[in-house]
Amino acid sequence: MANEPELNFEEAMAALEDIVGQLEHGDVPLEQAIDLFQRGMKLSQLCGQKLEQVERKIEMIVEEDGELRKKPFGTADDESGEVHE
Repeated sequence: MANEPELNFEEAMAALEDIVGQLEHGDVPLEQAIDLFQRGMKLSQLCGQKLEQVERKIEMIVEEDGELRKKPFGTADDESGEVHE
């Protein structure tokens, strides 16, 4: 993936799905399968990093809104799932 333009999340997921499809088809030569696997792992890491960035942005939005308490992404005050003041 060196010298490739950085992919956005959707482009990375589409490329990853393509790689999985090729590997699942089963008629890929071993050397190519290893290359595809390595590229798939890098794409998977890229997608994970982009999701973490989104989580941090969502937390920052909550912190900037003076009416809401600072809460980590994905938590709620009670079982209703609502974030209370």
